[in-house]
Amino acid sequence: MIYTVTLNPCLDYLVAVPGFQSGRVNRARYERIVPGGKGINVSYALHILNQDSLALGLVGGFTGAEIERLMDRDGIRHDFVQLQRGSSRIDVQMVDGIESSINGVGPEISPEDIVALCGKLQQLKDGDTLVLSGSIPRGARDTVYSDILGTVADKDLYVVVDAKGPLLLNTFKYKPFLIKPNRQELIDIFYRNPDSIDDIIHYARSMQSMGARNVLVSLDAEGAVLVTEDGNVYRHSAMEGTVRNTVGCGDSMLAGFLSGYHQNQNMVEAFQLSLAAASANAFHEGRGTYDDIMELYQTLQNEIEE
Repeated sequence: MIYTVTLNPCLDYLVAVPGFQSGRVNRARYERIVPGGKGINVSYALHILNQDSLALGLVGGFTGAEIERLMDRDGIRHDFVQLQRGSSRIDVQMVDGIESSINGVGPEISPEDIVALCGKLQQLKDGDTLVLSGSIPRGARDTVYSDILGTVADKDLYVVVDAKGPLLLNTFKYKPFLIKPNRQELIDIFYRNPDSIDDIIHYARSMQSMGARNVLVSLDAEGAVLVTEDGNVYRHSAMEGTVRNTVGCGDSMLAGFLSGYHQNQNMVEAFQLSLAAASANAFHEGRGTYDDIMELYQTLQNEIEE
């Protein structure tokens, strides 16, 4: 079973505004309101891939209630901790040729909220996958992911972390099975912009020396690189297609990898499905469909460079 954790969920208000002009009344071409937050996005992408998951995390207020209602409507299983104070945030994603974001402030959480969440994690069993993904709310320390992992350290889990800076680095002592940084997150950690794929591989191996087992680096238009714990390196450029949406592509990539790996524990097939899932999301104004993903997956069967 795959469990996703989203400490800072949101309602994503996605709006397309062609020809946006500051200081003027603008008309939207379309709008969507969907549950968001990286772990929730992973659960949605897993659902599209017919892979069961349970979304955990912290929600509060009328926005938290709407997140749960929409997830119930969409068939996404969840078991959130209800915050006693504050409301889950609203994030605005505006598309006008390029994408702009305004992220809401969100609630301030307490240590008791984290304790309640850790109590729900005690249901995990050996062999389960735990995904810790995304930003953290006010009141949480940058050790919160490692603190959570400490409460389940007695279990033999596949730990997956998709986070930034110290939030990610602090988990390395628990030797996560998979981490998924992007280029900017590598820059934030190593204080240098990778000039080449060789630099990307070097930084990935540096993180392996710190404790990460497998490193999947998402590179947007440049595709992705996978460095495995057995020393293999796989890479692929971005797939061809018209990009209509970049929101949630990294989360779809992570879900594709986990779904592929859970089928037969084959790293190459997992990498292929990760690329297909991310690309299908990018080529679709909403979330990519199962058929979209499988069509792209078929084109990748003999294309992965090693």
